Amino acid sequence: MDATLRGSNGKEVALSRWRGKPVILFYEDRHSTTLNSSLKEALFSKGRELGLLDAAFVVAVANLESFNFFPARGIALSHVRDEEKKWGIPILVDLKGTLGAAPWNLPTKTSSVLLLDSQGALVYRYSGRMQEEDQKAFFQTLGALLGREIPEESHP
Repeated sequence: MDATLRGSNGKEVALSRWRGKPVILFYEDRHSTTLNSSLKEALFSKGRELGLLDAAFVVAVANLESFNFFPARGIALSHVRDEEKKWGIPILVDLKGTLGAAPWNLPTKTSSVLLLDSQGALVYRYSGRMQEEDQKAFFQTLGALLGREIPEESHP
């Protein structure tokens, strides 16, 4: 699957740009960026701990369809650029609702987490707040894509 979105600089970017490694894609509107914070924290923590930070691409997509007018678009893009600097990952912008339409059909008012294999095929999709069991399934699927087991966190 592919889609053409925009970078925070306004230039068109195809998701296929991130082929060759698995892709962890977050698609969120402005009210949902913290919905799956625990997954994001666990992802970074496990990646650092296991030396896997470069094993997959992490791509965030901000649903800015409701801001696609002057002057809101410029203000929203400025905020996205600030977040890119803060987190060190690319944040694409969806100004036209591209990922809410076929073939993606993602809900536009929540957090969606997708895993794409190195060829861009969708292998995992979840929308909404992930519970512990959902995160477990996510990490099992990611481990399978990376060819190694990702251990669960041990709780004291």
